[in-house]
Amino acid sequence: EFDQFPLDHPRPARQTYHGAREVLFLPVHLSESLKALGRGEGASLFMVLLAAFQILLSRYTGHQDVLVGSVIANRNRLELEGLIGFFVNTLVLRTDFSGSPTFRELLTRVRATCLDAYDHQELPFEKLVETLQPERSSTHSPLCQVVFAYEDAPPAPVELPGLSLAIADEGNGAAKFDLTVMIEWREELRVSFRYNTDLFDAATMRQALAHYRRLLEA
Repeated sequence: EFDQFPLDHPRPARQTYHGAREVLFLPVHLSESLKALGRGEGASLFMVLLAAFQILLSRYTGHQDVLVGSVIANRNRLELEGLIGFFVNTLVLRTDFSGSPTFRELLTRVRATCLDAYDHQELPFEKLVETLQPERSSTHSPLCQVVFAYEDAPPAPVELPGLSLAIADEGNGAAKFDLTVMIEWREELRVSFRYNTDLFDAATMRQALAHYRRLLEA
């Protein structure tokens, strides 16, 4: 679906990648409650966080059919572990909100969608676009303009003789999609909304983060 998040500004004639970021930290007690909810429903923390985010999108857009992209390492075979290369693939996760489901019912749908997507993760995103042939435009990426990603472990420290290494914060950087949600598990959950500044205002993103937290607390 087009415009999967309500825009503050008209979409430019060509897709731009001017980015900025807003960040929210979730308290540990909330993160633990979300994990416990997932365990009770046989779902991962990623699925719980995704379901809540898709509720946010559905409420913002009024859509009953919500599409969100997600990246996957695509290294599901032992033989690939030691190889150098970019195996990452984009999955399109589609959730049906028809019938006014409760959160637990929606989580069941999200869980099923994710498991089906994992079973077919080797299918290249480009092949999916080629097969479905969605209407193409220079103004936005095909199939999904919003991406949701979760990293459940901090990057392992790297040590090299005679060198002092640190992970650099990429700052604002480029926005490859309209909106990219990155959730990282550090000592607490860090939620980052990286957005295209030609489409959204910072105040909108801060409000969306606040609404997302309110949904998670509920």
